[in-house]
Amino acid sequence: MKNRSILFLIGSYLLVATTARAISPGTTSYNVKDYGAKGDGIALDSKAIDNAIDAAAKAGGGTVFLPAGNYLSGSIHLKSNISLYLDQGAVIIATESEANGEYDPAEETVSTTYQDYGHSHFHNSLIWGEDLHDVSILGPGTIWGKGLLRDWKKDSKLGNKAIALLRCRNVIIRDVSILTGGWFGILATGTDNLTIDNVKEDTNRDGMDIDCCKNVRVSNCFVNSPYDDGICLKSTYALGYARNTENVTITNCQVSGYNVGSLLDGTFKHSVSHPTGRIKLGTESNGGFKNITISNCVFDYCRGLALETVDGAELEDVAVTNITMRDVVSDPIFLRLGSRMRGPAGTPVGQLRRILISNVVIYNADPHYVCTISGIPGHDIEDVTLSNIKLYVKGGLTPNSTQADPPENENMYPEPGMFGEAPAYGFFIRHAKNIKITAVEINMIKSDARPILIANDVQGLYLRELNAPGMTLDNKPVFNKVSDLQLTDCAIIK
Repeated sequence: MKNRSILFLIGSYLLVATTARAISPGTTSYNVKDYGAKGDGIALDSKAIDNAIDAAAKAGGGTVFLPAGNYLSGSIHLKSNISLYLDQGAVIIATESEANGEYDPAEETVSTTYQDYGHSHFHNSLIWGEDLHDVSILGPGTIWGKGLLRDWKKDSKLGNKAIALLRCRNVIIRDVSILTGGWFGILATGTDNLTIDNVKEDTNRDGMDIDCCKNVRVSNCFVNSPYDDGICLKSTYALGYARNTENVTITNCQVSGYNVGSLLDGTFKHSVSHPTGRIKLGTESNGGFKNITISNCVFDYCRGLALETVDGAELEDVAVTNITMRDVVSDPIFLRLGSRMRGPAGTPVGQLRRILISNVVIYNADPHYVCTISGIPGHDIEDVTLSNIKLYVKGGLTPNSTQADPPENENMYPEPGMFGEAPAYGFFIRHAKNIKITAVEINMIKSDARPILIANDVQGLYLRELNAPGMTLDNKPVFNKVSDLQLTDCAIIK
């Protein structure tokens, strides 16, 4: 036993020593201060950081090390076989200066016909890489997008993304914090074998957009984004062709809509009136979303889960499990198949099918919204199973006769609330096929006179163990043009 203890201690020491060597300056590390960086928050250090990256790349790769300090910077250019390591206390600060050369200009030859400016440009970023392999951004330091724009501004020489990656592979972003990351804290397009782990984002627009990427792991992240999406999968036309986002795992993450900065400073203030936050697939949906798993995630004071395809993409084979939501300000669950069709002419309407959502607890959901599954006439959402869900709605509303059959809004930008005030307090299902709802409990915090569920134009609706303690004969489910309706162990429905 004594020998085992000694061996354990020796092994632990070797592990710690090996880890220390991997992240500390040494024969394979390049300290940016050795290349002229000041780290005083006054001198512009981006050229010194680039020089360290160049030196490491010429040597075949290595770790570019930023010790504690404030590194004022314009565009930093990543290269293959490089790790950019931010030590505890190291802060890269995006300069607010618009002097020539501090940020790279946006690409001029890119088409923005089918996607917006932000998704079309990568070079106008604080840290960016294109056509790279085996690259990492690591360490417990911070990237502060102080001078980054939240959107596009004509003739601006500032950047608008904290990290942008185009057509890269074997990428790791781990342990860093991002404060006010601009239009996108992380934008990865056509980037495969991507790992984002233990990242904290407290930002003023999207936290991370993962676009046209394959083999992606997002884990253990906190993303606070009151004014836009938290973790968002997209499939744009930014590569010049439609490409799937597929084989993606999002796990052990939290999304929220606190005031910007109050995640990282620990105050968690809540004064944004209608925050966004959330995990979403869509809106941009030219390619497809396939083989996606979302598990063990927390939604706090933000919008709910959104799965959307409106530009011709197939959104299919998605499993969502072990989710908790509190103070949800939009549809807790929103599935939308639409026909906005922002893409090449002749592209057919997409498909949304084979979706499994289970083990979900939702508390204090805004009563003006409802769990929604909505296709469009002639294009059904198919094969959706919702199971083991507890929903607590604020309630307190009365039926609105004008909303019994909300407008289709087939070509509209997809967003919870697009159909107006919710006609039910539990579920609204329209233009769908093979929908199974099992072991679902819907509670009203205040009494609500609207139906618990409205189903319209549904082929195959299976309800099992649907429980609503506050339901009466006046707000029982409404079924309109529903075929193959099966009710099992639903004593509340007569």
